[in-house]
Amino acid sequence: MAEPEARCASIGGDLHQHPELSFYVENPPQGRRVERFLEAFAAVLQHTDYKPLLDSYLSTSNKCNRCSVTCPVYQVTGDPRDVPCYKTTLLLEVYRRYFTISGWFRSRFGGGFELTEEMIDELAELSYRCTLCRKCTLECPLGMDHGLLTRLIRYVLSLIGISSKALQVSVREQLEGETHNTSKIPIPALLSNLEFLEEELEENLGVKLKIPVNRTGRDYVFFCAVSDYLMEPDTLMGNAAVLYAAGDWDRWTIGTGNYDGINYGLFYSDWHLEKIIKQLVGEVTRLKGKNILIGECGHASRSAHDFLPVFGGKEAYPVISFIEYTLDCLRKGKIRLNPDIITEKVTYHDPCNMARSGWIVEQPREILRSFVPNFI
Repeated sequence: MAEPEARCASIGGDLHQHPELSFYVENPPQGRRVERFLEAFAAVLQHTDYKPLLDSYLSTSNKCNRCSVTCPVYQVTGDPRDVPCYKTTLLLEVYRRYFTISGWFRSRFGGGFELTEEMIDELAELSYRCTLCRKCTLECPLGMDHGLLTRLIRYVLSLIGISSKALQVSVREQLEGETHNTSKIPIPALLSNLEFLEEELEENLGVKLKIPVNRTGRDYVFFCAVSDYLMEPDTLMGNAAVLYAAGDWDRWTIGTGNYDGINYGLFYSDWHLEKIIKQLVGEVTRLKGKNILIGECGHASRSAHDFLPVFGGKEAYPVISFIEYTLDCLRKGKIRLNPDIITEKVTYHDPCNMARSGWIVEQPREILRSFVPNFI
């Protein structure tokens, strides 16, 4: 695999392209990066619960490399630096040296580990080459969550201005932009697209339906990845068809105050993760809704389900995946599925956010078994 510098050169020049990284950084920091990294790390340790986790991991061996056999990145690149425990060991060495008593004593008596500018670049490069799929966590005999530690690396780096420009731009638009969504889809475009979906639903179902928008007091406030409104209309029509077939058309709504379930803070920043969760809660409160219904998106489901109880406060609304909603309707007999439509063999691959890092495992299988005779 080419070195980061070579890969950057092949991409082309850009004012925001850091010379040591294969991804774009918006206004990369200059000077005092080691000091700033340690200051940011100290702040994270002071205001979060990462410290007990790091202390626990320091007392275990994390160099057996068993995680390498399940890492899709390492399996492709063959680069030893892509083995999950490589970058997490580097983070733990930083923690041991600068935030433990043993590291302090070792530094005073000479020798030992010292953080450098080059190590910061390496942490940045390797943490963003990782997909955070967390397959490595299942393989680790000691249960180390390399995915969580990799995300912690990204979090600390984001506090000194090193993070993917693609994430930064999307999150900025979602929190501070005019549209408040990651794809910059304005409300008129949303409403126009909903009209198109209504026409398609009428053609497919033979029923004229009006997708509910800004209806108050509904049982479900629906959120999907906002890009689905343009790129995945079939998925949205499937959601709508289930709601109609279940007799719940008058129990749900979409809000124009916030119609984006995406939360990219999940991948790099606790601060942004919290802000986006609170924005989600604010829209449900505005509409006087009772539950949050999340569409197809895996990371939108995971971020809302796992972190709304943490950051939602007293208004931590229940979060329901559309898969859970569909299964509930199936069990109650509100919908019936025809077992004669799909006769081919069907298998199901668990998505990392909803299954390995989430709670949706048996639900889709139960749905599939109900109408797919050759589900394997």
